[in-house]
Amino acid sequence: MEINIALWPVMIVGGLAGVLSSLYVVISLLATLGYKIYRKCKLGISLFD
Repeated sequence: MEINIALWPVMIVGGLAGVLSSLYVVISLLATLGYKIYRKCKLGISLFD
């Protein structure tokens, strides 16, 4: 079975969209957590505010 050459760009764009959106979610989650921990240590603000 051979994949149509016209589908390659669609597969690449779809794959990149999935990977990039997943990376964005993970990085933003870690950044938010790091910021909250920094505020807790430096300013004494609750983690849940």
